[in-house]
Amino acid sequence: MSVQTPKEVFVRLLSGLRQGTAWSAKIYQELSEQAQDPDIREALEARAFVTEKVLATQDQCFKLIGEQPVKVNSRLQEIFIEDFRKELAEIQNPTARHLFILAKVTHLAHLRIAEYVALVAAADVTGHYGVGVLLESCLADKLAFVERTRRLIRKVIEAKVARRLAENLAA
Repeated sequence: MSVQTPKEVFVRLLSGLRQGTAWSAKIYQELSEQAQDPDIREALEARAFVTEKVLATQDQCFKLIGEQPVKVNSRLQEIFIEDFRKELAEIQNPTARHLFILAKVTHLAHLRIAEYVALVAAADVTGHYGVGVLLESCLADKLAFVERTRRLIRKVIEAKVARRLAENLAA
């Protein structure tokens, strides 16, 4: 399908974001099931919940521009989860598993952040300022999630260091 106008590019990009967000909701749930740390599990379950609200916001964006999502290529997502599952299966240490899960979640979040930044600009170019507001609210949510994930990574590392110190002092 040939793309002729900025609006068509916008619809295609927004469709990719919507499709990726729906996929992410499923992945966050799957990742939460893999996490053994209750804090990480809770954070990922909360992320899956919030992602459902983001999907509703994205649907409102389509409503405002009078369009429906179009089908886009999802190969990147398929490769991401395929590689994730394979690599996670090879990691035996619980702390390493948690760090790996959190690193992949952060990776996924940064991909979405880049999409939001481009789409906010595209909303402005196409004259859909209300859509830009909605997308920026989703972007803010994603940025908050990245910060929370960074804190969880720090917590996992601090707990590991504390255990190691306790073991050294006991020896």
